[in-house]
Amino acid sequence: MSLQWIELDGRAAEHNLSELRRGAGPGTRVCAVVKANAYGHGLAEMVRALPSADWFGVQSLEEGLRLRRLGVEKPVVLLGYVSLADLGAAVEAGLRMTVYNRETVERLAALPEGLPPARVHVKVETGTGRQGVLPGDLDGFFDLVARGSPRVVLDGISTHFANIEDTLNHGYAAAQRDRFAAAVEKMRRRFGTEPVAHAACTAAAILFPNTHFDMLRTGIGLYGLWPSRETYLAARTAASAAPSDGAAVLPDLRPVLSWKTRVVQIKELPEGSFVGYGCSYRCTRRTTVGILPVGYSDGYDRALGNRAHVLVRGKRAPVIGRICMNLTIVDLTDVPAARLEDEAVLLGSSGDESISAEAMAEWAGTINYETVSRIGSLVERRIV
Repeated sequence: MSLQWIELDGRAAEHNLSELRRGAGPGTRVCAVVKANAYGHGLAEMVRALPSADWFGVQSLEEGLRLRRLGVEKPVVLLGYVSLADLGAAVEAGLRMTVYNRETVERLAALPEGLPPARVHVKVETGTGRQGVLPGDLDGFFDLVARGSPRVVLDGISTHFANIEDTLNHGYAAAQRDRFAAAVEKMRRRFGTEPVAHAACTAAAILFPNTHFDMLRTGIGLYGLWPSRETYLAARTAASAAPSDGAAVLPDLRPVLSWKTRVVQIKELPEGSFVGYGCSYRCTRRTTVGILPVGYSDGYDRALGNRAHVLVRGKRAPVIGRICMNLTIVDLTDVPAARLEDEAVLLGSSGDESISAEAMAEWAGTINYETVSRIGSLVERRIV
């Protein structure tokens, strides 16, 4: 019997992908971003759960190689940096690489001829201040890529939005989109129409069709989570104002992940008893406590102590005391039917109650992205 596990809704991910695709034009591809262990959901499990994804996006070479070992033959684009020493391994595995350093392109052009051509995606810096080639340097960078032919092939061009999720003022994102569109036009004039242009994260995919270009590159929405309250509000407003032909689409996103554990001890503490490290909680009544075998080493944030709830037999049980490395303590006084080894839901639903990733993130002072992506990789994942 597992004491802690993740349940993945086997239908929700494909449903979410189709909902995001519904707002895109015909022929628009979808790159399913499965970096960071598929946002904590499990890389192998989510790849199986997304059979209609056209491409997959990962951060690291290690993730890309793992996809190949899992039998994934679809295009895989590495969104992060690949060390110069490892470029040959990436090319040999047929992985697309995001490039923005001259040294990377030069090293790729010098790889042995026995390897297949290196397919590269030029990252354009449009205002995020991270990786990318500045628009003013694109001509020279394109020249470098062209000189690397036939060992180097321009396979795509991309950018990333800096301020599209956490605001209702999308002026900055619109300026980024315009800079990227100019870069795409410059690329088309130089290399033709074959390279794939992609910029649209989940928020952009939902809100702004003019960011879709050739491919959506979506992450958080595939897992049934909204990027932010602001994105949801903007999408609802647009859908409400749309004509009856449904020009603006409000996607029905369904959470994929539930996180569960078990009650491994139940006992009563006298009124006035302290609970946990630092004596941060004191019982104001005779209290029935339950011990759960999950802690911050599993990704259950330490900040959740004395703030969060879990669900036991369809009722809320407050988390009391500090979160330990491997244990969490909850108040079961108002769940008198609770028994040893009962299921305790950390994220998900039980009866009429539910705890969302957004609620947990608010308790911990963070965002839903971090809440799910930090769940320990050793926690068992099950597709149900």
